[in-house]
Amino acid sequence: MEHLRFCLRACLGLLAMLMAAHTEAQTSRQFIKQQIEYHGECRNVAITKYNGDVMLYGSNGWAASGCPQDLTEALNELNSRGEYIDDVQLTEQGRWLVLYGDNGVMYSNIPYSLERKMREWNSGGEVITSLSFNDDGDWVAVSTNYICASDARIQEWIADRISEYGKVWATCVTDDAIVVVYESGVRTLGVIPPSLSSKIRNTPINIYRLKIAGDAWFFSDGVSNYDYYM
Repeated sequence: MEHLRFCLRACLGLLAMLMAAHTEAQTSRQFIKQQIEYHGECRNVAITKYNGDVMLYGSNGWAASGCPQDLTEALNELNSRGEYIDDVQLTEQGRWLVLYGDNGVMYSNIPYSLERKMREWNSGGEVITSLSFNDDGDWVAVSTNYICASDARIQEWIADRISEYGKVWATCVTDDAIVVVYESGVRTLGVIPPSLSSKIRNTPINIYRLKIAGDAWFFSDGVSNYDYYM
């Protein structure tokens, strides 16, 4: 009987934690939606299921809710320095990366193989155009001249459609899927939100940034045109 009581308490505790995380995610997402409506623009976002959200506007304006403190400190620093904040990646476990300026990067606890690749590209003057990773160590990085991934099979899967669809513009790696947006086509592997599937293939927007978290999604041309569901 005591064992059953312990199991029940553990289950109730886990349920409470999940409900709290879900509530916090809803609050964070609502804040980001309000910021997009308030500023009337949004170049890019970082959205998660449980770990906070970020939106970017102007050249280096940003708003965030529920994010790791070291990420908001990094965004504050870049804003105060007048740096152009290009992209923010954030995972459920608090790993993050910020692309800024011509080829600047700030990050915390990202996969080591990805860090090594970025250092290699930076030393060779390669400009990173798209980068995405998840908590399982999967990642895809695209520069002006190269495409690289955590797994050779992923890299080959992406490269397989370049001759047909053209240059890779945007990538998104989540715990559930990989999405690649080419100049004239889209390729998906895994599960993406049903509401995104038709949108992404029929939008007039030239997608340069794409983010997915659960059923929520956002894409934009990186300048002024965007669409989202949160």
